[in-house]
Amino acid sequence: MTDYERMNAGLIYDPGNSELMAEQQKYQDKLWEFNNLRPSQEEEYARLIKEVFAEVGENTYIQRPVYANWGCRHVHLGSNIYANFNLTLVDDGHIYIGDWVQFGPNVTIATPGHPILPELRRHRNALLQYNKDVHIEAGVWVGAGAIILPGVTIGENSVIGAGSVVTRDIPANVVAVGNPCRVIREIGMHDRDYFFRDEQIDWNAINEMYPANKQ
Repeated sequence: MTDYERMNAGLIYDPGNSELMAEQQKYQDKLWEFNNLRPSQEEEYARLIKEVFAEVGENTYIQRPVYANWGCRHVHLGSNIYANFNLTLVDDGHIYIGDWVQFGPNVTIATPGHPILPELRRHRNALLQYNKDVHIEAGVWVGAGAIILPGVTIGENSVIGAGSVVTRDIPANVVAVGNPCRVIREIGMHDRDYFFRDEQIDWNAINEMYPANKQ
């Protein structure tokens, strides 16, 4: 197998392989172009976001700068996603992000890992690594400064608290926080009445201001 094939199979490989690095640089150049657009260059933004990411749905907006090891080539975006500034996507492996996901600033999603055995981390002068894909399902909200590690799946609608380090899978419909990130409660009836501490949701005003068919 080639290093490229081993990379995509989740096996240990050499990311410093010259052919891989030449391929990677092409996508990093495209991401540089995307990051350096002026805010007023809306048409160019709409074109480049589709060239930069592996997939991108409708009404998805990524604040710049965004950083990615493979220039977002291995990042798959659904629709209605919003990411705040400084999203870091270490996308040597694939990252799948579902519809209606939101990211606070300074979130990191990492797919690569390095072997624990030190002999492998410096095997014949190669800094060997492996990649495990990350899945963030629809409706997830990831708070500012959270770190999501290789191989993790976050279930739909869950909330990841700011500053959390997600080392293992998180189920759907929960609030999870901490380092390592742990579930603290389910999302339930209380959340239908209150949006922040003891402040009630003004459902009538919200439904009037934001009708279902409003564009």
